[in-house]
This record gives sequence, structure tokens and C-alpha cells, in this order.
Amino acid sequence: MVQLFYGTFLTEGIREGKPFCNNETFGQYPLQVNGYRNLDECLEGAMVEGDIALLPSDHSVKYGQERWFTKLPPVLTFELSRFEFNQSLGQPEKIHNKLEFPQIIYMDRYMYKSKELIRSKRESIRKLKEEIQILQQKLERYVKYGSGPARFPLPDMLKYVIEFASTKPASESCLSRSAEHMTLPLPSVHCPVSDLTSKESPESCSQDAEGTFSSPEDALPKSDVMNGPCSSPHSSLGVSAPPAPRTVTDEEMNSVKTCLQRWRSEIEQDIQDLKNCIESTTQAIEQMYCDPLLHQVPYRLHAVLVHEGQANAGHYWAYIYNQPRQIWLKYNDISVTESSWEELERDSYGGLRNVSAYCLMYINDKLPHFNAEAAANESDQMAGEVEALSVELRQYIQEDNWRFEQEVEEWEEEQSCKIPQMESSPNSSSQDFSTSQESPAASSHGVRCLSSEHAVIAKEQTAQAIANTAHAYEKSGVEAALSELKEAEPEKPKSQETILAEQSEQTPEASDTEAAAPPNPEVSEVEIPSVGRILVRSDADGYDEEVMLSPAMQGVILAIAKARQTFDRDGSEAGLIKAFHEEYSRLYQLAKETPTSHSDPRLQHVLVYFFQNEAPKRVVERTLLEQFADRNLSYDERSISIMKVAQAKLMEIGPDDMNMEEYKRWHEDYSLFRKVSVYLLTGLELFQKGKYQEALSYLVYAYQSNAALLMKGPRRGVKESVIALYRRKCLLELNAKAASLFETNDDHSVTEGINVMNELIIPCIHLIINNDISKDDLDAIEVMRNHWCSYLGKDIAENLQLCLGEFLPRLLDPSAEIIVLKEPPTIRPNSPYDLCSRFAAVMESIQGVSTVTVK
Repeated sequence: MVQLFYGTFLTEGIREGKPFCNNETFGQYPLQVNGYRNLDECLEGAMVEGDIALLPSDHSVKYGQERWFTKLPPVLTFELSRFEFNQSLGQPEKIHNKLEFPQIIYMDRYMYKSKELIRSKRESIRKLKEEIQILQQKLERYVKYGSGPARFPLPDMLKYVIEFASTKPASESCLSRSAEHMTLPLPSVHCPVSDLTSKESPESCSQDAEGTFSSPEDALPKSDVMNGPCSSPHSSLGVSAPPAPRTVTDEEMNSVKTCLQRWRSEIEQDIQDLKNCIESTTQAIEQMYCDPLLHQVPYRLHAVLVHEGQANAGHYWAYIYNQPRQIWLKYNDISVTESSWEELERDSYGGLRNVSAYCLMYINDKLPHFNAEAAANESDQMAGEVEALSVELRQYIQEDNWRFEQEVEEWEEEQSCKIPQMESSPNSSSQDFSTSQESPAASSHGVRCLSSEHAVIAKEQTAQAIANTAHAYEKSGVEAALSELKEAEPEKPKSQETILAEQSEQTPEASDTEAAAPPNPEVSEVEIPSVGRILVRSDADGYDEEVMLSPAMQGVILAIAKARQTFDRDGSEAGLIKAFHEEYSRLYQLAKETPTSHSDPRLQHVLVYFFQNEAPKRVVERTLLEQFADRNLSYDERSISIMKVAQAKLMEIGPDDMNMEEYKRWHEDYSLFRKVSVYLLTGLELFQKGKYQEALSYLVYAYQSNAALLMKGPRRGVKESVIALYRRKCLLELNAKAASLFETNDDHSVTEGINVMNELIIPCIHLIINNDISKDDLDAIEVMRNHWCSYLGKDIAENLQLCLGEFLPRLLDPSAEIIVLKEPPTIRPNSPYDLCSRFAAVMESIQGVSTVTVK
């Protein structure tokens, strides 16, 4: 573990004017987020502290240090410090700043072996940044020109001066417009706009104009005087008139325009040159570390750990890169789904919502044991080593691997059924399997797989051979050990016929001695519902009574029984064709039946689901053929023959005859349909028992999965309104429960009620709003919101007000953040319980009958 996750770095610097050098070990390397835009800037800030430009020759620097990685681990972990303590508030806070990180990062620029090269590049970057600073100062003088407090861009100022010089003088405009209202010619009057808009009296105006206006003006009527240009309120010389020079000649105008336009063009060119120079210098800084010599230590991003929430609470998940499949996987509690780099960026960079990455894990991209091709070669090498072993050891390894796979499957089935609503009582289980328990010893011996007996024999013989060989080696050396190995070579597992023959030849004394042991029957009887009793051979290969009790297998057994005469007369292939047609016709007629409120034929058989959804004929035929090729049909000679013919026909189907991707998609849809049905039934059962919290989890996931099915066709999923109704009822019941706990003002009860809101109700509301919400759902959500908003007008305790202020915004607007709902405990869709009977019992129960109990 140390070699995998731990590395070392060297710290060089000056402290209090004295140089120092330390070697340190690190596991998770901490990086600050505040003040940095990307991961390289974070690393640069962490590797260089203080003023180290003159280090180490000039000791005038009081403090400064550099860190250099001397050894990097195969797995390099960066811990992003996204939490800090707010001194003013006295509580921790999360840093939501955006921080970008690459998929591949080159660590050469932080390695001790590149110290001299990196120092020179850092010095070059420092000088370039100083140049940029000088250029920006020059640029600022152009864009913020002036000596007063208000400054403006110089090109704009020149432009405005040109516009002022080009504006027509106001006096010319005044005279031209006033001539129409004058009966006598008037001399030129210099009356600027400022004078016209002043608040002086008419007398002062006439005094200012004394000697300018001729005496005949006094003889004018008062109305004509009031209509003059200087006194008219409707004159164009109002406030809206732009300022303009009083007099300007054409020569002056041409000279001013020429100079100003030339100066403006020169200044604009200077500004553009400065911008280009700044841009090129910035690009030079960005390309400084693109040297091929600094691309020798690549690290590829392998995992990203994400936190959503605040400093005191939140939710965690992880993105991990799957190298063989070349995709990102999202590990969210017990849910593992395919993801993308775009989703990872959105959830990990930060800056948009309160979700961001807090830990990055990179792996050395040059190490062979992290390469998918190397892993495949290693697997091939291991297979070659197994082939080099003796026959007995190879058989032991194969049997041991097979037993391990069986144990894993059994454990998964056991764990998936460990929920209260799926557990049956001892009495019911004894009733369901009463036939198999009539003779427990015989049935257990009959069901036991013959390969397990071979594995036990081979294991014991191998262990004994190894022990004998080791003992001979200790006494007489290598030659004796080799001879012992030949003499004590494990016997090959005996066939069933040989075992039976040896048992029949046993002496009476041996038979009496083993009288207490269970007999070894060759044939046992099994009761199959809807079929009757059938004889099953004890050496049936892979016989599974649970599968034989399923409705699908019952139909196949009946079809084989109906084809008995054809089989006896025309052979096994004709018997298969006859049985195939019988079962095909039965299922087709079943799919045509009108479903009732208490039954769903699709649960009885996958082909009913395929028929109702118009699946391709080749998918239907292959599915039915696979059922006739099931090895569980090896209960008598007739079924074994038909099974072998079906298996041979399956082998004849080539890639051109069947699109396996299409085939898998149809079966995945049916598997999801059964899962939705199980989740729905489980949720309804829990609802009737008053377990609303558990019921809501199942109903929500049933609705989400069912919605994906219904997008492909109306008969792909179950009835949506039933799920929505009971999901709504669960939400209202839980909301009422959470409110009652909240009102108790007991710390434990209040916490429990808030947890119900945060973990169930608010996530469910978020999911409902994101889908096509119905009016009933919208009304239910408003009822819940109004209930909690009513507390705002009440006199409640301070701690309750604080709790209400934390989760009420999320209740009113859950779309502001991504909320993850925990998936309920997994239930196998192909569980041993008859879904048809269970569906009928539950549907009958929710229509007013007593609480359902499924046996």
C-alpha cells in the first residue's frame, strides 16, 4: 500500500535568512482552491512559497521555499481543500469556486530532476508577466485618459471633438428659422443658447440688445414680438439643440478634421498593437511548459470524489474510469451507472451549484499493470500456466472455480431476498415445498450436482497426494518424492455408472454398516403444479426444482407431454417441432386474452410480453427454442432427447440469422418490466402495512423505471396511474408524520422528521417536478408546501425556526440543486415467488379487501 499510494518530495528554501533542506513523505497531497483557476495553478502555488527568485545564493531573502517531487507513487492523490473556517461566523464553510482539472497531467514540471529547467522557465515567466504589466499600464493610459476624476477612452474623446467641430453653428440655424416670422429685416444677433435659456427678465434681454434692434421694432404688435426667435417656447433652439462652435471657416474645419482623424487612427492602432502584444505574451506564458522534455511523466485521471452540499452536511459519490471499456462509471451508493466526461465536468469543477470535487486520483499512464492490454496478457499467461498442470490439478481448479461461482450466485440470491416483505413463514414454506420434503434425504441427494461429488473426490485425492509427496521428500529426497507422486497419483473421478455398479457389488456387511446413510435413488417423483407428478432422474444435469416450478417451465413440460405420440412415432426432432407449436399456440392465445384488474398475462411468460409488444418473430422463436434447450428438462429420456435437439438447433443459428443486440434489448426490457412489477407490488404491500417510508422508495423507483419503458410503447410497462396514486398517498402520509414529529420540539423527533423531509419527500418532489407532472401530483405538492409554510406565521421555538429555515427553501424550490434518492433494497425479478398469484392478491387487496398476505 505504501508503494502504491505514497511518494516523497524535497523542500528547499530560506528561513530567517538561513537555508534549509528537508525530505518528506506524502500520501494525499493537499492543494488550496481559493485564488486558482486550474490544477496546474494550484500545484504551482503549493510548490513555490515566498520570494525565491534569488534563492539560494542571496541570503537577503528572509523567507522562501520550493518543493520538488523526488518520487511519485503509481496512484497520485490530490486533496482539494474546499472547506475553511469562517472566523466571523464561527463555523466552517465550503468553497464553491470553480477549479478545472485535465484528464492527463504531466508532472515533469514539479519533479526535482527538472529543477534547473523549471527555474529558468519560471524566471522567463516572471519577466513576461512584468512585460504584460507594463503593457497593461500603457494600455490603461489610452482607455482611461484625462487628469480629473472622470476619465474616458482617448479615441472616443477625439471622435466627440470631430462631431462637435462638424456641428452647424446655432446662430445660423436661429436666423434661418426666424426669418419666416419677421416682417422687418433684423441685423445679425449673437444670442447663444445659454442666454436664451437663462432666467433673466425680458427687460434685461432688451437692454442687452439695445442699439442692436432698430426702433421700428417697438412699433410691432406685442404678439409679433412674442413670436420672435428668442422668446418663442416652441423654438428649435431649446435644450435639445447640440452644442456647436459660433463661427468656423471651411479652412479651419478641414484642418481640425484632418488632424483629429489622423490622431485617432494612430491611437487606435497603438491600442490594437498593445492588445496584440499582451495576447502574444500571454500565449507565450501558456506555452512555456509545452516542451516535449516536460511530457515524460504523464498521469491519467482515474477517479474523482464528489461532494454535494455544505460544510456540515451533504452527499458523496465518485466517478471512476473503466479502462477496459473506456468509459466513466458513476458510483452513487449502491447504484453504478455509465457516465460521461461532460457530466463529470458539470458535477466536479464547481462554481455553478454547491457540488464539486474534493479529491482527484491520477495513475501513472506508463505503468504496464494499469494497462488493459497488459491485464489481458496476464490473463493469457495465467491460462497457459494452468494448462501446464497435470490433468487432476486442472480438474480440481475448474471444479473449485465452479463451486466459487455457485457460492457467489447463492449468496447474491440470499441477500436479495433478505427483506421482511419477501420472507415467508416456516409453515408456508413447508406447505409450498411439502412434496420435496416428504423424503428430505432422497431429494437432497437427487438435486445435488454430480460434479460437486467429483470435486470433493478430486480435492481429497489431490491433498493426499501432496501430503505423501512432501513426506517422501523429507525422508529420501527428490527421486523418492517423484516415485511417490507416480504411485500416489489421484484417481480420476468415476462415472455415475461405475459408482452405481460398485455400490451394487458391496458386501452385505458393508450394506448393514451404511444402513443409517440415505439411499441413493435413481429416480424421484416431483409434483409440478398444473402438470402433476413427473419422474426425475437423480443424475439430471443441472436440475433445479425452483426453475421447474415456474409457469414458463410448466408450459414446456405440458407441451412435451402432448408431443409424446409424435416423439414415439417420428423421433426427437419431430417431437420438438410438435411441442414447439403447442407451446407457441398456447402463449399466442394467452397474449390475445383481455387483461383484468386482477391479472396481467405478461407476468406469466416472456413471450406474452413479446406478442403484446409486437417483437420480431426471430426474437420470439429463439426465446422459445432456448426454453426447450434448458438443461433442467433432463428429467427423463424423452425430454433429454428433445432438449439436445433444441440445443443443436441453437448452435446452428449464426450471426447473420439473429441480431443479438436486438435480442438482448428485448430481454432487458422484459427484465425491467418484471423488476417494475416487483417494486410496485412490494411498495403496495408495504403501504398496506403502514410502512410508508419503505413503500415510497419502491414506488418512486418503479415509476422512474416504468416511465422509461412506456416511452417505447404503451404495453411495455405497467399502468402508470396506480404507481402515481400510491406514491402520492405515501408522500402525504410521510409529510403528516414529519410535521407531527417537528411539532413535538423534541431534538430526536425533530431530527427524524427533518431527515424524512430531506432524504425522501424533497427528492421525490424533485423527481415528480422534472417529469410530466399531473394536476393531482401538483395539488399534493402544494398541500405539503402550504403545511410547512403555515409554521412561518406561528410562534415556534428558535431551534425549530432554524431547522425550518434550512430545509424550507429546498422544499419550495428543489430544482436549485441535484438531489439523489437512495435506491431501495434490491429484489430479484426472477424470485421464486409466483408473480401472477402475488399480483392478483395485491390488486384484490388494494380494492378494499383486508391486508394482503402472500404465501
